[in-house]
Amino acid sequence: MPKISPCGRAELIRKLKRLGFDGPYPGGRHAYMKKGRFRLTIPNPHAGQIDSGLIREILRQAEISEEDWLNA
Repeated sequence: MPKISPCGRAELIRKLKRLGFDGPYPGGRHAYMKKGRFRLTIPNPHAGQIDSGLIREILRQAEISEEDWLNA
């Protein structure tokens, strides 16, 4: 199985939308996305890529399998 690689914020949002999330919505310090009643905080925009470790943590919180992420 391929590894999860770093990605930009736009790609993160695009994949989360494919996986059923709505948003992003403005929050206090961070934007968030929603799926039903579940609210997922997403990283702020910055130059560069979002590290694969942080992506794995986001997937764990959202209960998204690595396989689903890679196929999104």
